[in-house]
Amino acid sequence: MANWDLFRELDNMRREIDETFRNYGLGRSMAAGFLSPARNRFPLMNVREDSSNIYVDALVPGVDPNGIDVSVLRNAVTISGERKSPLDEKGQVVHRSELGFGKFSRTIELPGEIDTEKITAQSINGLLRVTLAKAEHAKPKKIEVKLS
Repeated sequence: MANWDLFRELDNMRREIDETFRNYGLGRSMAAGFLSPARNRFPLMNVREDSSNIYVDALVPGVDPNGIDVSVLRNAVTISGERKSPLDEKGQVVHRSELGFGKFSRTIELPGEIDTEKITAQSINGLLRVTLAKAEHAKPKKIEVKLS
């Protein structure tokens, strides 16, 4: 069972609200860029778990899998890398540029403790799937109830 901390969740929400308001009304352009905090964070992630693993799926389309770094510290995972600009060809006139590019890094807290020796990551068609084995002491234990 994961430890849910109300105060940690409220603190995370406060930081996100502060970050959103920080980007408005400060003389900046309202057109947010690809990696701007005013837009959805990149990469978008799903976190799920079963009795033995925690799974993190991250959407990283257009990012070279060899350039993605995955690191784990305590019970947080960080995914970072860079999406290269598709606008590097000389002599072209760009009429619209909505595909984002640049360096990115995103850290999320995991819902439990993990065994850092048992982590795998694979990239499949723009989806990065990280599998993190739960630490033995964090796995649910079945307790037999004896009749007296």
